[in-house]
Amino acid sequence: MSRDDTAALIRRYLEAFNAKSSDGMLDCLSDDVAHDINQGGREIGKEKFRWFNAKMTRHYDEELGDIVIMVDDSGGHAAAEFTVRGTYLSTDEGLPEANGQRYTLPAGIFFEIDDDLISRVTMSYNLTDWIAQVKAG
Repeated sequence: MSRDDTAALIRRYLEAFNAKSSDGMLDCLSDDVAHDINQGGREIGKEKFRWFNAKMTRHYDEELGDIVIMVDDSGGHAAAEFTVRGTYLSTDEGLPEANGQRYTLPAGIFFEIDDDLISRVTMSYNLTDWIAQVKAG
């Protein structure tokens, strides 16, 4: 893929996230997508990604802003840096209790592209910062 095509694919993925369109996000992914969960494990496949999105939607209402997309010369790797603005809706297992706390934090995603689709999504944000914001209420 060209740099411009990769940037457009990443933009479409992030726009689908902001539109709360799990199907739109999934349309950008390869069937065997590798999803590296922030400070967690790796899950493989669209179906696991769909389940992850459903879980996230139950617990969090988030929007990404201040988005910057970066693509390497080959179009095979990309990154997006952004600000997450969210509300903690319901308690997620192993995390502090939810009561509608709002949070804002910088985050990023690293992408790998194969055959015109995203084949790897690696999420990165500071969980300690998020927990501190949620505990502060």
